[in-house]
Amino acid sequence: MAFFLETLLGGLMSGMLYSLVALGFVLIFKASGVFNFAQGAMVLFAALAMARFAEWIPAWTGLPYKALSDLLAFGIAAVIMFAMAWLIERLALRHLVNQEGTTLLMATLGITYFIEGLGQTLFGSDIYQIDIGMPKDPVFLLESVYQGGILVNKEDLIAALIAAALVVALSLFFQKTATGRALRAVADDHQAAQSIGIPLNRIWVIVWSVAGIVALVAGMIWGSKLGVQFSLATVALRALPVIILGGLTSVPGAIIGGLIIGVGEKLSEVYLGPYVGGGIEIWFAYVLALVFLLFRPQGLFGEKIIDRV
Repeated sequence: MAFFLETLLGGLMSGMLYSLVALGFVLIFKASGVFNFAQGAMVLFAALAMARFAEWIPAWTGLPYKALSDLLAFGIAAVIMFAMAWLIERLALRHLVNQEGTTLLMATLGITYFIEGLGQTLFGSDIYQIDIGMPKDPVFLLESVYQGGILVNKEDLIAALIAAALVVALSLFFQKTATGRALRAVADDHQAAQSIGIPLNRIWVIVWSVAGIVALVAGMIWGSKLGVQFSLATVALRALPVIILGGLTSVPGAIIGGLIIGVGEKLSEVYLGPYVGGGIEIWFAYVLALVFLLFRPQGLFGEKIIDRV
């Protein structure tokens, strides 16, 4: 039982990180109808900015306190992501309003390669480390209940708590603030929202800015765990099954979908992997997403679309 709980907790912590990346896709799609394939590149760019400024600030200013340098680096990276969101909306998406979904998808693909190239030009292509002070040593929980306790990685636990806190903050933002209600109104019906005076362009900038902050937090966590390298952009591919499972228009779906996939990956690898030679964790999420596409393409919480002809 202790081993099962240990595996289950590991899956929940991984799933929360998947949910964090998937949340960026859902926020942008709900507000603008754009499937933002550039979300992975935004995670990479944000992580690169965080890592490089964390190195440069002490050298430029002589600050002796690493925590202060990291905080300044996070603030600068956040400003950069806000500026990037504004430029993307101003220079690209504003001119593509009411275009076909394929056109918007191709636009975000172009933005993806531009962001990756810009990141390499500005920050270099080496592998960088983000050290935000998260402990990497394991800890044993419930030792009084189970013999030997449950082994949990402190870094994974703290990362999951940070991701959960951001998800809760975003949920409160959408439910309790006037801007959040405007975002939900735009998501439900663009024309109706515009008819009551909600400015679509400003809403889209806000959504892309929020997605940029989500990308920064995700990049900071994944960069701390895996190092900041250009393969980090593929983290978006790990989030695709999550949004297929939860629904492309549902914030709760992104959270629950991430948890289901995280737990499913860990449990299937541990309990089924030995019988098939292992490697289930690599493809489990995509097979599950394929099953949902065949039998419930709108996902668990997505809206079913009925076209009348």
